[in-house]
Amino acid sequence: MPRATLTAGTIDYEDTGGDGPTLVLLHGVNMDASLWHGVVEHLAPRHRCISPTLPLGSHRRPMDRPDLVTHRGVSAMVGELLEELDLHDVTLVLNDWGGAQFLLAGDDSSRIGSAVLVACEAFDNFPPGQPGKAIATSARVPALLWLAMQLQRFTWFRRAPGGWGWMSKRPVDKALMDVWFEPSRSDPLVRRDLRTFALSTPPPKDLRELTEGLRHFDRPALVVWATEDRMMPREHGPALADLFPRGRLIEVADSYTLVPQDQPARLAAILDDFVTEVGTPERGDAAREEPR
Repeated sequence: MPRATLTAGTIDYEDTGGDGPTLVLLHGVNMDASLWHGVVEHLAPRHRCISPTLPLGSHRRPMDRPDLVTHRGVSAMVGELLEELDLHDVTLVLNDWGGAQFLLAGDDSSRIGSAVLVACEAFDNFPPGQPGKAIATSARVPALLWLAMQLQRFTWFRRAPGGWGWMSKRPVDKALMDVWFEPSRSDPLVRRDLRTFALSTPPPKDLRELTEGLRHFDRPALVVWATEDRMMPREHGPALADLFPRGRLIEVADSYTLVPQDQPARLAAILDDFVTEVGTPERGDAAREEPR
């Protein structure tokens, strides 16, 4: 697996290569690049898909600068990765974690040609829902975070209402979740990074500035929201799309937050259509599409 050495440390990433349009696919807490495998399987023949494993608890290389593992810091890592790989005109795709919106709202988003926000943190929903707040609460006491990670070994805990059971409508493959939780369960330095991140929720003032800053991202933006999501309020989908000058919304039925897991083929088709349409100016006008 290729890796990139950034200011905060070294991260792994997956890269399908090819000459097609480039998508950079980002995951949330206690997940890695494999979240996107089902989607990438459909996109790879026509698109270059780059999926980094961010230091959000499922990474296997503890960061050299743990102080940089914050919402803003990890967003900066994404920008640094684009520079390191010399990527231009990428489609940046977020799911669950919404912190990369800081990159969209910042002064230097020139390498990003378009953005897709898939059922992610927005407005004041940082951390999102009960699962996100539970991690943030346990992070205040290292022993509680350790216990929470140990309990993730058990299927009954993973699928419990109010926890990971609200992340995906269909159970994520057990072997895949074992891979996601093993680093935080077994490596105290990975837990250190996760704890730093979980305690870095931006204050309300910063979140308001982030929200307003999205109005200045003048490139095509697509918001994909799950109609049955239990973590990301449904009203956030259209409200988020309205923030972008060239934003539009697609709602996806029969899915919770992890649309890449619940509806990989549907999401891949949406991304394929969007990337194809990006070069057509009139398709950047605000629009609404019904859930399928």
